[in-house]
Amino acid sequence: MTDKDKNNSDEVNKSDDRGIAFGTSVAYDDAYGNVDTTEYVSSLPTDAEETSGSKFLSELRDTGIAENDRAHPSTRAAMESQQRAADDDKNVQEHYRDRQFHREGVTDGMTFKETMQLRAMEEEKSRLLQELEEVDKSKRSNENKTAPAPAPPPAKQARRRRRWDDNASQAAVVSDVETGSSHPTTSTTTTSSSRRRRWDETPVATPAADANVDATPLYSSSNKAQTWDETPMASTSTATLPTASTGTATRKRSRWDSTPAPSSSSMTAATPLPHMMIGGATPSIPITKMQTEMNARNFPWTEAAVSSILPGPEEGYKILMPPDSYKPLRTPGRKLLSTPTPSMTPAGFIMNDPETMDRQSTAAAAELYGVQALEATATTLTDGTELPFIKSEDYQYFGKLTSEVDESSLTKEQKKERMIMMLLLKIKCGTPPQRKSAMRQITDKARDFGASLLFQQILPLLSSPTLEDQERHLLVKVIDRVLYKLDELVRPYVSRILNVIEPLLIDEDYYARMEAREIISNLSKAAGLPTMIATMRPHIDAPDEYVRNVTARAFAVVAGALGVSQLLPFLKAVCRSKKSWQARHTGIKIVQQIASLMGCAVLPYLNDLVEVVSIGISPQQQHDQNKVRIMSALTLAALAEAAHPYGIESFDAVIRPLWLGVRQLRSKALAAYLKAIGFIIPLMEEGYAAHYTRQVMPILIREFQSPDEEMKKIVLKVIQQCIATDGVDAAYIRSEVLEDFFKNFWVRRMALDRRNHEQVVLTTVELANQVGSSDVLSRIVDDLKDDSEPYRRMVIETVQKVLSNLGAGDVDARLEERLIDGVLYAFQEQAVVDYGSAGTGTGVNGGGFGRDGQVMLDGFGTVVNSLGERSKPYLKQIAGTIKWRLNNKSAAVRMQAADLVGRIASVMKICKEDALMGHLGVVLYEYLGEEYPEVLGSILGALRAIVNVIGMTKMTPPIRDLLPRLTPIMRNRHEKVQENCIDLVGRIADRGAEYVSAKEWMRICFELLEMLKAHKKAIRRAAVSTFGYIAKAIGPQDVLHTLLNNLKVQDRQMRVCTTVAIAIVAESCGPFTVLPAVMNEYRVPELNIQNGVLKALSFMFEYIGDMARDYIFAIAPLLEDALMDRDPVHRQTGCTTVKHLALGVTGLGCEDALIHLLNFVWPNIFEESPHVIRAVFDAVEGLMVGLGPTVILRYTLQGLFHPARKVREVYWKVFNTLYIFSSDALVMGYPVLDAAENDAQGQNGQDTINVIKDKVQDEKEDFNSVSNNLYTRTTLELFI
Repeated sequence: MTDKDKNNSDEVNKSDDRGIAFGTSVAYDDAYGNVDTTEYVSSLPTDAEETSGSKFLSELRDTGIAENDRAHPSTRAAMESQQRAADDDKNVQEHYRDRQFHREGVTDGMTFKETMQLRAMEEEKSRLLQELEEVDKSKRSNENKTAPAPAPPPAKQARRRRRWDDNASQAAVVSDVETGSSHPTTSTTTTSSSRRRRWDETPVATPAADANVDATPLYSSSNKAQTWDETPMASTSTATLPTASTGTATRKRSRWDSTPAPSSSSMTAATPLPHMMIGGATPSIPITKMQTEMNARNFPWTEAAVSSILPGPEEGYKILMPPDSYKPLRTPGRKLLSTPTPSMTPAGFIMNDPETMDRQSTAAAAELYGVQALEATATTLTDGTELPFIKSEDYQYFGKLTSEVDESSLTKEQKKERMIMMLLLKIKCGTPPQRKSAMRQITDKARDFGASLLFQQILPLLSSPTLEDQERHLLVKVIDRVLYKLDELVRPYVSRILNVIEPLLIDEDYYARMEAREIISNLSKAAGLPTMIATMRPHIDAPDEYVRNVTARAFAVVAGALGVSQLLPFLKAVCRSKKSWQARHTGIKIVQQIASLMGCAVLPYLNDLVEVVSIGISPQQQHDQNKVRIMSALTLAALAEAAHPYGIESFDAVIRPLWLGVRQLRSKALAAYLKAIGFIIPLMEEGYAAHYTRQVMPILIREFQSPDEEMKKIVLKVIQQCIATDGVDAAYIRSEVLEDFFKNFWVRRMALDRRNHEQVVLTTVELANQVGSSDVLSRIVDDLKDDSEPYRRMVIETVQKVLSNLGAGDVDARLEERLIDGVLYAFQEQAVVDYGSAGTGTGVNGGGFGRDGQVMLDGFGTVVNSLGERSKPYLKQIAGTIKWRLNNKSAAVRMQAADLVGRIASVMKICKEDALMGHLGVVLYEYLGEEYPEVLGSILGALRAIVNVIGMTKMTPPIRDLLPRLTPIMRNRHEKVQENCIDLVGRIADRGAEYVSAKEWMRICFELLEMLKAHKKAIRRAAVSTFGYIAKAIGPQDVLHTLLNNLKVQDRQMRVCTTVAIAIVAESCGPFTVLPAVMNEYRVPELNIQNGVLKALSFMFEYIGDMARDYIFAIAPLLEDALMDRDPVHRQTGCTTVKHLALGVTGLGCEDALIHLLNFVWPNIFEESPHVIRAVFDAVEGLMVGLGPTVILRYTLQGLFHPARKVREVYWKVFNTLYIFSSDALVMGYPVLDAAENDAQGQNGQDTINVIKDKVQDEKEDFNSVSNNLYTRTTLELFI
């Protein structure tokens, strides 16, 4: 360095004493007040000057004046740790540079490998020496802590610290308040270091203990001391890696050095790398002065401190010790405020394993309830019982089952409790076989278990918030069966059951409400009406309206189960109660719920119910009981709606009070009275209905302008009811109602509310039914061009309903033009929801454009179809709109346009627009490569509609070009695409098979086989029908060969559909073309094939009808073998075939073959399998039609009096079937019982008479007259 540079450096150092270091805090006046500007520095120090300042600080430390003496005691340990980390970082960098720039291949004749080994040994030696030094340092530090601290040297007077003073170069002036000590703290003044220049690098943490301008200050975990007013520094604690040299001198840090890498031992560095994260949280923010203060304030209280402010045992209080399981939270506040980071997070996204998460949650729940968790999905206990997997939320109910207990040590009640718990677990979470077995056991042993133990387990489960719909349904089934078994034993638990079940009566789920009604109905039958009334009576006058609401609904269910007549005395007493208006309100609401629940079944009790309710609308009702008055009117409306169109006589007593109320009342009470009048008027005769409608209409018109939404709904409903009566003429509606109605209700605001929207449309349609479509359409057709889309949608929905009901007969030419113009505008300007945002497109109405788009589509199609030939001038414009929208980027718009083609194709045919249809067919053909399956399905549907009306010869593109494009589309797995594509192929096969080669049809047959697996029945039906069309076109041989091979597959649904296809081929091509191959296939000794053949024969005889008479003798040997087979499915299918065969040949002279088959069917009547016995009885019924009931009666009489009960039951079941279907035809077949004969037959007859005599001995009529009567039908009837 030159002398000039040294002089400049000295001047800078001198000026540095007067400067303001960056980062220091001073008052505003000090920084910008009346101070001498010469005190401020004018340049930043160089690296050498910085080094001189650092050297001074090192000398200052060597003299014993350490920064630790100035630091607060609570941060000294952290500062010392920071210093050690900085030193370690410095050694690491020196070691790195030595290795980078002093690598020598050979040292003293050694190779590079030997050099590296020697260097590693020296590093290990240095590390061990350093550890020994650290141990010595720690011992000395402990000794220093016990020794008195050295007195600080005298400090010279320093000026006040300013905002820009340097932390390290300026001594901090710490006041008493800042240090928190009781004696003033003096500031230590040091010589200034070199000034930092403004363009130097961003300061970073430096290994040098005194480097304060090296980097952005970070929080340090080292033991280096810090002053109270300087920014905390952060440094890493990287382990020291000494080089081979033992020198301790370190080089100056360069601004271009790399940022020190964080070490695994430093948990306070920046955001940790994935391999570093052990604690599992983002590193906390630097500990600031405020956080240090908060930590000190929130330090745990000592016992002495708590005892000093709280009363102790001397004052009579007891100090409670925390439980053993209590674990206090020891997390510092800074960690609670930090963003959590998952532990050991890998460098990428990992999806959680649901099974692992369920297992963890289950284990946690088991630990919470102090039981053992089940590891697998099902566990076998020590006694051999298999338990289903217990979910985490179910451990509070079934946790006891997982703990092993000694059965011998349990009491009888405890054993029952465990048994009930196990059965309920199997019902709730088990497999279907487990559930079925458990349901049967809990039903059979219900009385043994007792009502107390059963409901103690079931009711908490049923009220669980985590209960799924299927589980709730199963538990409801359990309660139903248990109630049936327990009967009167359930009475003490009626209240608990109702508390759980009643809230379900107002549940949002329809099935939950139905199940609640079912339980309460069965409960009332088991417990009886007195118990139900005694249980629910306290809730009738409850102050809570929710309780009264569910109580009223429960009483209505009880009335439906036990009869309204039994509950009527109770209702009369409640509704006349003078004790509280709540009781009267609840009683009247019970009647309302009865009317809603039972419908027209209230007619026998209508007079009594109206009498009960009439008390609530009497003029004596006080003003504070307005709720009772409103509920009474609403109940009368419900009764009138349920009794429609009968029962006007029952409402005579309440018409006058209602009429007075309509004239006098306002607001909600008026709305209720209007609703009652509106439902009673349709019950009147025509003259009375017209009179009351004219009287109430001014009040309704006045309420058109009401701002209350509920009032508007009721007014609309009343108008709809009143104008629908026959006594109201169209002229009165045109003159008095239409103008005000359209002025007040056909506004944009009504279209925004869904309920108002629907009611306005329904009322407008009813007005159109009375006055004609033109009067209504002319008033709203211009609104099709309104700016509001919801309003346009409401208009087009009304137009669609009006034209569907009345047609377009009275629509003139001008209105027709306005209508088409408005519909086109509304259709083009609609905002169709895009396919991507509409999900899968299978939502509302099965369309991808939602309900709103469906309304527009239905409206457009209805308008065009209603106009018919009159729409011909507009078809080209409509086709242009369709083509334009088919090219839209929105999939929903394309789909809607394709659907519109299908709606108007028949109209284009009527208008003879074949060329236009052909052009649209070509356009649609070009769009067969559509990306979205919903849109592709609509395009196929449009092509099918065009093919249907235009025919095969005029179709463009030609059929020979269209069909090959359809074959690969059939592989699409979307249901809409499959259904429309198969329908289109089937239509082509039916009408234009000659345009396609047989080879192509066979290829389609193989594709159709896959369609037989479809879940949707319409797809399977279309596939089997197409098989018939193809077989008719190309002959049955190839198609039949394909289908018979398909009988060998394992999929049952495919085999069944294949048999249906075989039957359809037989129907299309004749049974003689199919029957030989099918019967030959029966020779294959495989159950699936034989069952398939029998089912194919069954369907075939069902389809061909009377053609079966030519084949009955040929098929009889095959049916004999099937009916004698050991396999029950063979016999079942054989009986079904016999049934269809017998029904087909009835009256065609095939009785001998049918009797022969009956002899093989009859032994199967004792089958126990429900499917087999059902098929056997179907065959018997079919033979009863083919042979006559008397033939079956002969087979039946032999077993009616068999000594075995099971035999008698079967024979009487057959006889009852005979008697029900053909009782008159049995007369000629009854046996003649003559007691005078003594021969063998007479003796047998006498034995039969004796048996009959024993059976009818309680009858009053004389037995001799019965035995002498040739027509003994009444005698046999006694046994039915």
